[in-house]
Amino acid sequence: MRFYVISDNVDTQVGMRLAGIEGVVVHEQEEVRQALSAAMAMEDVAVILMTEHLVKLCPELVDELKLNRARPLIVEIPDRHGNGRAKDSITRYVRDAIGIRI
Repeated sequence: MRFYVISDNVDTQVGMRLAGIEGVVVHEQEEVRQALSAAMAMEDVAVILMTEHLVKLCPELVDELKLNRARPLIVEIPDRHGNGRAKDSITRYVRDAIGIRI
């Protein structure tokens, strides 16, 4: 089983390639859908890494695949510019989800 990356920039894809992870660089929503479908069809891919920007282009498709497919696992990764979340996003998530302030 292997990893596969779907990225919106060459730097992320090259960095992953240096770690032995193959993948593609896409920019448009339709390209993301095609790359994701192709990766989902690969029998030996266990984990698909996608940059946060690409997940935001088609969140419904990604959510549907995460909920209805056991394999491969889809994981959002920050791109070279970092993630789009606020510094306290995990703390805020816990507080909102269960009402405990950390």
